[in-house]
Amino acid sequence: MALEWVVLSYAAGAEAIMVLLLTIPGLDGLRKGLIAVTRNLLKPFMSVVPFCLFLLMDIYWKYETMPSCESDSCTPTEHLRHQKSIMKSQRNALLIGAALVFYWLLYSVTHLVVKIEQLNQRVERLKNKD
Repeated sequence: MALEWVVLSYAAGAEAIMVLLLTIPGLDGLRKGLIAVTRNLLKPFMSVVPFCLFLLMDIYWKYETMPSCESDSCTPTEHLRHQKSIMKSQRNALLIGAALVFYWLLYSVTHLVVKIEQLNQRVERLKNKD
C-alpha cells in the first residue's frame, strides 16, 4: 500500500516543481520548452485526480472499519497503534489535497502563460505591421 503514496508524492512534487519553474521570472529562454513539456504532461497528470479520489475512499473505508479504542479495554500498544493509524490517515489526506491543488495550479498557470505568450505574439505582429 505504501507504493501508491510514493507515486502520489512524486506526482505532487513534479507538479510543484513545474509550477515553480513556470512562475520564476527570468527564465524566458527556457520557458517555451517548459510550456511545451508542461502542456504535454497535463493530460497524463489528469490521472492524479481519479487516483486521489480512490485513495480518499480508501482512507474513508479504513476509518470506518477501524476498531475503536476509546474504552479502558485497550492496551497501551493498541492505543498507540490506533493513534498512529489516525496520524497516517491525516497525513495521507493532506498529501491528496496537495496533489489536487498542485494539479489545479499547474493547469491554471500553464493556461495563463500560454495566453500571455499568444498576446505577446499578437502585440509583436501589430508592431511589425505598423
